Amino acid sequence: MNADWWNSLDGFARVYWLIAIPFSVAFLIQLVMVFTGTDTDADADLDLDAEMDADHGTGFQFFTLKNLIAFFTIFGWIGIACINGGTSKGLTILFSTIAGLMMMAVMSTILYFMGKLTYNGSLNMKNATGLTGEVYLRIPGGKKGYGKVHIKVQGSLRELEAMTNGADDLATGVLVMVDSVTENNILIVSPLN
Repeated sequence: MNADWWNSLDGFARVYWLIAIPFSVAFLIQLVMVFTGTDTDADADLDLDAEMDADHGTGFQFFTLKNLIAFFTIFGWIGIACINGGTSKGLTILFSTIAGLMMMAVMSTILYFMGKLTYNGSLNMKNATGLTGEVYLRIPGGKKGYGKVHIKVQGSLRELEAMTNGADDLATGVLVMVDSVTENNILIVSPLN
């Protein structure tokens, strides 16, 4: 920094510059980490967040490390802009605080909705009902045993256990339709006509 410029600032302006610069650097580092995938939810470093981040069922979080960095970044720069615009000290503090809180609200909202985007890849066997597949391992007739079918459920091909109500065995290669799913996730199938 230029010493003449720094010395020309009053204490109020220096405080805003001392807030704006380090928090802007931290904000940029945080942003790069998010976009490169190296962000590991460092919010747990803050005592307020340690309990909340451990619970993946948390909802809207306002006081997080990311939000506080965003608050002080915007707080500092809005304060500098107000000082440069000739705004009084009281209004500068008010405007910069409001802008910082608005930034925290925006960040909290974005992070909340990003958390809702998580994909649960768990197989819901009920989604197999009505689908067609192919017998992979022979299925004994009359629910006398299990066989296996290849079936595409939830976008991926799976090998699942199956039984049939029909009297006849279902040989390998027979096309079947899933009629229902038992409580212990066994497919009940019947041959396609």
